[in-house]
Amino acid sequence: MKTFLFLITIFFFISYFCLAQTKEEKQVAEAVEALKKALIDPTQANLEAIVAEQLSYGHSNGKIEDKKAFMEALLSGKSDFLSIELTDQKITVSKEVALVRHQLTAQIIDNGQNAFIKLHVLLVWQKQKGKWKLLARQAVRV
Repeated sequence: MKTFLFLITIFFFISYFCLAQTKEEKQVAEAVEALKKALIDPTQANLEAIVAEQLSYGHSNGKIEDKKAFMEALLSGKSDFLSIELTDQKITVSKEVALVRHQLTAQIIDNGQNAFIKLHVLLVWQKQKGKWKLLARQAVRV
């Protein structure tokens, strides 16, 4: 019985440490959450805080925007996220780069048209001056 309890305890600790997020992964998760909030309620300040100058933002329809076009679409209301839900998120950090994959489900208004979207998304984050910035994003329809 003692051996069994010992093995269960070891299994618990190994599982905990394998599943626990690192400090960097937590910071990236917080950056993803900040991006989500900025997409729903965009301001010049919250977008500037999270988006890299070199942004390449790929949409599921093949359209690619740079930082200026991405921000303009959100700030003008041309692209309006009403709600966003992120699921199945996986974060991988390698030095100053982080990859985030998740499924995004959202209610949007795009060019005046109400739509529901469900996408697989890949985000590429880069640590710049101590802060995680969105460098690239690509989405595909589910």
